[in-house]
Amino acid sequence: MPTDRYDSPLCSRYASKDMQRLFSDDVKFSTWRKLWLELARAEKSLGLSITDAQLTEMSAHLSDIDYVMAAAEEKKRRHDVMAHVHTFGVACPAAAPIIHLGATSCYVTDNTDLIILRDALGIIGDKLARVIDRLATFAEKYRALPTLGFTHFQAAQLTTVGKRACLWLQDLLMDLRAVERARGDLRFRGVKGTTGTQASFLTLFHGDHAKVEQLDELVTKAFGFKSAFIVTGQTYSRKVDSEVLSVLAGLGATAHKLATDLRLLAHLKEVEEPIEKDQIGSSAMAYKRNPMRSERVCSLSRHLIALGQDAHATHSVQWMERTLDDSAGRRIYLPEAFLAADAVLGILQNVCEGLDVHDKVIERRIRDELPFMATENFIMAIVEAGGDRQAAHEKIRVLSRDAAAEVKDHGRDNNLIQLIMADAFFAPIHGRITELLDPATFIGRAPQQVDRYLREEVRPALAPYAGRLTGSSQLAV
Repeated sequence: MPTDRYDSPLCSRYASKDMQRLFSDDVKFSTWRKLWLELARAEKSLGLSITDAQLTEMSAHLSDIDYVMAAAEEKKRRHDVMAHVHTFGVACPAAAPIIHLGATSCYVTDNTDLIILRDALGIIGDKLARVIDRLATFAEKYRALPTLGFTHFQAAQLTTVGKRACLWLQDLLMDLRAVERARGDLRFRGVKGTTGTQASFLTLFHGDHAKVEQLDELVTKAFGFKSAFIVTGQTYSRKVDSEVLSVLAGLGATAHKLATDLRLLAHLKEVEEPIEKDQIGSSAMAYKRNPMRSERVCSLSRHLIALGQDAHATHSVQWMERTLDDSAGRRIYLPEAFLAADAVLGILQNVCEGLDVHDKVIERRIRDELPFMATENFIMAIVEAGGDRQAAHEKIRVLSRDAAAEVKDHGRDNNLIQLIMADAFFAPIHGRITELLDPATFIGRAPQQVDRYLREEVRPALAPYAGRLTGSSQLAV
């Protein structure tokens, strides 16, 4: 890691090596060379005067890039593509005359971006599937463990730990479908020429439209795309970028909500993220166990959400067939969005693999709140025993306020049950109080909902990733 200049924390601290490599110069510029090679190969197959020796020479120099030469040429020419055309030509002197034949810069830049976007979405899909898999295991394990529900972050009716996890899973599954859809919708820019009209290639093939279309198809298929855009300007529409980054921003929103819930649960000491033996929570307060992983997820997710706006802004100001004011920004926000999403998913997987559930804390909080929630059951039980519903309601109202005063005014435990047990009015149900306070009777169909959701939605969604779900996630720092 360099110490004498800025180095993005996304690379040095957070994102995976696989994602970093995908956005590296080696991948980018070797892909440019592969594009030039496949263009020449297709042009030769359609009758242009290109030799096997030239193709062989190009094939032998796809990755041995002289970056010093390319940098010197770009400084001189102020044109990155022509700098690499020259550098490739020096490595392949026999092929130099036919490199980039008929093409415009966006033939290599845009097609490379689309290849990288496709592969990056593949990495994101795999990592998201692993997060879903780990969280599904957690949801299944705690499918029936009662826990206090919260609305407005105030105590509400009970749910289960596993059912709450399914709410997170539901959002993550929507993100997985969005990633898959975005990846499936990607098309190649293909071979389109300077303003998208394919005029240069029509000239090369002496007006033969069929050969120009065939050239486009050959190059498109060579890079694994099912189809290319039929119409483009000089670039593919920057709306493609905005759609892809919208998907990543949506994932960021999901991750932020999930991590925020975990931070709140950590405050309640009900569920906590993993902590390592030597991990320090505070330089001053040695006892602290801060949810630093979840906080990191929130921080990176906000950055990811913000990057989506960059892509929309760029798309909105593209003039006619193209303008170059997209270039500098795209060099930053496209890689950063994927690096941030990759980092978020890596941390989430690490968290989901080590969530620590404190069931005794959960039980105590239920005991504190359940008496109030059980009052409707008490009223119905009194009526079932032959009592008056309205009289029972009034008794409960008065006793509940007395119990609330004990908690709020005196800081004591909720004593509503003791008050009910001491009141002769409730004598007909005194023997049923324990039964009526069983938390398992307050969770409705939560366990069954978890089972059905995992069976019908989660597991089928993960089936295509069956061979790619293994491996744990470790934090770099």
